[in-house]
Amino acid sequence: MPAPDEPPAVPLPEGATPLDATAYLAAEGYLDELLVELGGTREVRAVYGRLVLADGPPRPAAWAANVWLDPWTLPVASINAAARALRSVQRNWALHSVACHRRAALVAQKLPSVSARPLAFPAPAPRAPLGSFSLLDEHTLLASARCSSPFPHGEARFVEDRQGPPSRAYLKLWEALTRCGRHPQPGQRVVDLGASPGGWSWVSAGLGASVLAVDKAPLDPAVAALPGVEQRIESAFALDPAELGPVDWMTCDVICYPSRLLSLVQRWLESGNCSHFVCTVKFQAETDHDVARALASLPGAQLAHLHHNKHELTWLRLGN
Repeated sequence: MPAPDEPPAVPLPEGATPLDATAYLAAEGYLDELLVELGGTREVRAVYGRLVLADGPPRPAAWAANVWLDPWTLPVASINAAARALRSVQRNWALHSVACHRRAALVAQKLPSVSARPLAFPAPAPRAPLGSFSLLDEHTLLASARCSSPFPHGEARFVEDRQGPPSRAYLKLWEALTRCGRHPQPGQRVVDLGASPGGWSWVSAGLGASVLAVDKAPLDPAVAALPGVEQRIESAFALDPAELGPVDWMTCDVICYPSRLLSLVQRWLESGNCSHFVCTVKFQAETDHDVARALASLPGAQLAHLHHNKHELTWLRLGN
C-alpha cells in the first residue's frame, strides 16, 4: 500500500551513501511480474534475489510486497558496527537477507526485537516505524528506515479463526481492510459478489454490516444464517448495480478472467451507487499486465499483491 505523501525525513548514519533509488521486494514467487511492472531488467540497477533496486523515486509496483523508500549503503567494519549504525537511526528493523546470511542474522540479533505476534482483526496495523536491512557483502550494509508496509517484508499475519469462516479466503479481506485502515461499519450495506462459500460475507457480517451475498452457488449454511446476511442465487455479472440503490461497499472474490472483472468494476463505477470497493484480480496461467495496468489507472484505485494473495492482485478504491 502507498506510503504517506510527505513522510518525515529520517537521518542517515554517519558515512552512509543515499542511493537515489528505490528497492522493491517482490512478492514471493512473483519476481518476473515485478520486473515487467518496473519496465524490465534494463530499467533496474541491481537484483538481489527478490529485492530489486531501481533508479529514482518510488513508482507504483503492485507486485512488490514491500518497498524500501529511501535505501542507503554503509561500509561496516564489523557486526557490532552494523548494529550500532541501524540503532542510531531508529529502533525497529526487519532483516531481509540476500547475502552473508549468518553474518546478517548476527546483526539482527544485536537489534531490539520486533514483535512477531499475529494481529487480532480488526485491530489496526502497527504504527511504529519499521525499516528493512540486508548485507550486500561482509562489509556493506543496505538499509532503508522507511518502507511502504508496516509489516516485516509486507507479510501481514493474523490470529486465524478456524471455526467461523468456511474457507481461508477471509484472510485476504482482513488484510485488505487492515492495510487501507477502513472497515464496513454497523448499518452499512455491503454487496458481496461471487460470495460462495461465504468467507468475505462472514467478515462483513461480523463487522455489523448488512450483506447481500450474490453467487450462483449457495452460501455455507452457517454464513447464510448470520444476522444481516441476505443470499441471492444469481450470477454476479447479471446483477444490475443501478437496481440496488446506494451501497457502501462492493466486495468481490469471484473467479473470472481479469478482463471480465475490469468490465464489472467499470459498470459499478459508472452506476455511481457504491463508495468503497475491494476486489480480487485472479490471473490464469499468464499474468495479464494490460488489464492490471487498466485497473490501476482507474481514478482513486490502488492495486497490490497482498500476503494472502496467490497468483492474484487486490484492487481497492475507497470513497470519502
